[in-house]
Amino acid sequence: MRQWIRFSATPAGRVAYSVMGNGPVLLCDTGWVSHLEKMLEMESVRAFFAALAERFSVVRYDKAGSGLSDRTGVDLSFNGQVSALLAIADQLESERFHLFGASQGGQVAAAVAALHRKRTDRLVLYGMCARGSDLAPADVRASLVSLVRAHWGLGSQALAGIFLPDPTPDDVREFAKWQRSAASSDIAAELLAEYYGTDVSLLLPNIEAPTLVLHREHDRATGFHLGREVASLIPKATFIPLHGRAHLFWKGEWEQILESLLDFLDEPTTATPVSLSPRELEVASLVAEGLTNQEIARRLFIAPRTAETHLENIRQKLGFRSRAQVATWVTARRQGRDPDARVRS
Repeated sequence: MRQWIRFSATPAGRVAYSVMGNGPVLLCDTGWVSHLEKMLEMESVRAFFAALAERFSVVRYDKAGSGLSDRTGVDLSFNGQVSALLAIADQLESERFHLFGASQGGQVAAAVAALHRKRTDRLVLYGMCARGSDLAPADVRASLVSLVRAHWGLGSQALAGIFLPDPTPDDVREFAKWQRSAASSDIAAELLAEYYGTDVSLLLPNIEAPTLVLHREHDRATGFHLGREVASLIPKATFIPLHGRAHLFWKGEWEQILESLLDFLDEPTTATPVSLSPRELEVASLVAEGLTNQEIARRLFIAPRTAETHLENIRQKLGFRSRAQVATWVTARRQGRDPDARVRS
């Protein structure tokens, strides 16, 4: 699918953004550094956003200092990044929008949702932490910033070992190539240092939009417990643990992330009253807590196959395709937004 690249004057500097598809606006911050064109050269990135563009007006952008955006005389601060995303929304004349933020981009998206509650419809966060300082000890953070600044090639190779599980030489070369095209060593180091110094923990409780938090269980770059903390701090958050170790959303089993995102953004509806048994409601509640079928079986003292059967029955009754939709339904029901739901006696 073809993307249209445009430019927006923002408080942080002139920023490049692209629009793909038609439908409700979905603003995407893909993380620390990016390049609108180079990233689409990767097949999984192209497939991910092409699928989203079938239902939404997908808006991606390069942060000031990276990609096709201005690289000199720019504001690299976190506040500058937040203002840039809002400036793009304003240029698009989008009064309301969905938000998707990955890794460091999750902090930006979450801040926008917290500060501009009336404009945010739904929020999806992937691989995010509340405080950048929690990602690694202070000496490790300082060493990585210094390495990126002194030798961007070695720095990107080191990051490949963190962001990718068991990277092949080809994986490392591809990763390093697009990262170096996305930003200079100085800009990359400054943005990384800004990430490490950012804390959005006090903003997260102010988010009112329904929120989906996705996190891979063995993410080496951002520990699983950090994603769980993010979900616990957002009032209307649904937490979905995912299998895998890759930190980048377009690596590994990226189709799971795409499916969960699409299911969540498509508001679940039930045309007729839904009748679940007490046991099915128990299973649905544990799905909403992020438990796997094996964990549900252990919690309820039932066979894993029985837990799987209960979940399949729940999906059929609710007309859902995924665990994310079940989790969202449970959250809505707890908040009194699903008056048709009832328990069969």
